[in-house]
Amino acid sequence: MTILPIVIAPDPRLKIKAKPVESVDDGIRQLMDDMLETMYDAPGIGLAAPQVGESCRVIVVDVTSEDEERNPVCMANPELSWLSDDDRPHEEGCLSLPEHYAEVVRPEAIRVTYLDRDNVACELEADDLLATCIQHEMDHLDGILFVDHVSALKRNMILRKLTKAKKLAQK
Repeated sequence: MTILPIVIAPDPRLKIKAKPVESVDDGIRQLMDDMLETMYDAPGIGLAAPQVGESCRVIVVDVTSEDEERNPVCMANPELSWLSDDDRPHEEGCLSLPEHYAEVVRPEAIRVTYLDRDNVACELEADDLLATCIQHEMDHLDGILFVDHVSALKRNMILRKLTKAKKLAQK
């Protein structure tokens, strides 16, 4: 497995709608494995293919705590088939927006259909942190960042700080 470089905002690759996966083949399974390795190394609880420069509809998530056995979920072409009427605020961060956080309100529970790493159609019901994480990563597949869910003032402040940090890092 390989640790992949994470794309940091602002970067135009993070704003592109990712292409569907035709089928989960060896190449997609390798991408999923590399994404998991990258996510665990970062450390994070979710990662979408566009965050590692791949424009395909693949996400990986694992919301287990450090003292629990890992329980990763790999999804290709995830689609929400149901959203709860109840919303839940959650403090979100993102590996593509390091050290920046904001409260985002999302549906508390979801049902998602997807292809697993064996190319089998699956359905998963999730709530709380897992539901939030899946929705956050799915947003990446449509070029949406968590800061797109907050006020323009807060979003612009975060993006300006990231732009400045990128310029300093390049010197």
